[in-house]
Amino acid sequence: MLRRLAAQRILELRQAFRHPQASRSFSTALNYHLDSPDNNPDLPWEFYGKNKEKVKEILSHYPSNYKQSAVIPLLDLAQQQHGGWLSVSAMNHVAKIIDVPPIRVYEVATFYSMFNRTKVGKYHLLVCGTTPCMIRGSREIESALLSHLGVERNEVTKDGLFSVGEMECMGSCVNAPMITVADYSSGSEGYTYNYYEDITPKRVVEIVEALRRGEKPPQGTQNANRINSGPEGGNTTLLGELKPPPCRDLDAC
Repeated sequence: MLRRLAAQRILELRQAFRHPQASRSFSTALNYHLDSPDNNPDLPWEFYGKNKEKVKEILSHYPSNYKQSAVIPLLDLAQQQHGGWLSVSAMNHVAKIIDVPPIRVYEVATFYSMFNRTKVGKYHLLVCGTTPCMIRGSREIESALLSHLGVERNEVTKDGLFSVGEMECMGSCVNAPMITVADYSSGSEGYTYNYYEDITPKRVVEIVEALRRGEKPPQGTQNANRINSGPEGGNTTLLGELKPPPCRDLDAC
């Protein structure tokens, strides 16, 4: 009886893991790992090429008895090399480098939402979902993306180019709404993480199509009437030469 219930529960977990709506974000998809043909500890994985030297450079920033402090930058490098996501073999390799039990690396990878534990597209599009962006239309931005690409949130397009996720505040509230694009199309050597701000549903689709063509859309504000995070139309205050306070030496005042 218990064996049958356990088998049924395992089947339910496997089905939940495969369902595109089973999770809110890639990193926090599930609190457990299920082996699959392309993600299991028996698959060999290691840093290669210039990344081997990058690993040495990263470790050089930490005392030899505190190598575990390098876990985040090493996971980031592993994710870049592995096409935007962390396999269990990649995490195990990082654990070996910094001499910690693998569970210590899993704890980090499952806590931070920027680490993806399932496959993402070569262009991973993250829509900010925090209050300022939501008020300014981030839900419409996400809907435009999902509709245009024909996917659900956290699902990869059939050609493997795009995936859409949600990220909490990315610090561009004054330029809301905004998205960021993690570009894994050129591996770790060409990896970029670019902000696109003051986005509209029309403009976000244009950015997607530019990326599809292999172009690099200009990052930052997409509002032609703004300069970076300055007000639309230009400054209306502090137009003259700034005057210093009448007395800088408070004791002498």
